Amino acid sequence: MIKVSVLYPAGAGNTFDMDYYLNRHVPMVLAKLGQACKGVAVEQGLGGITPGLPPAFNAMGHLYFDSVEAFQGAFGPHADELMGDIPNFTNVQPTIQVSEVKL
Repeated sequence: MIKVSVLYPAGAGNTFDMDYYLNRHVPMVLAKLGQACKGVAVEQGLGGITPGLPPAFNAMGHLYFDSVEAFQGAFGPHADELMGDIPNFTNVQPTIQVSEVKL
């Protein structure tokens, strides 16, 4: 199984609309990816390791797939539309990582 993580950095001037992300973007992503997407998780950053330290990321979205090929096949045809929606909820470019789930 693989996990595609989309990380939205926090920082001075960085904005993130969690309501839009949860109620519009994620449902659109799931509709486009269909059955290839085996699960989803969304996290909102609260803080760093030290009390009072801001989070490194405003939000993180995680999508699970059986394989890299399954992800690419589902995401590829919709990549422009899905990536094009990002400015509707944040002013930052996300960091995207594909990982193999080991545990």
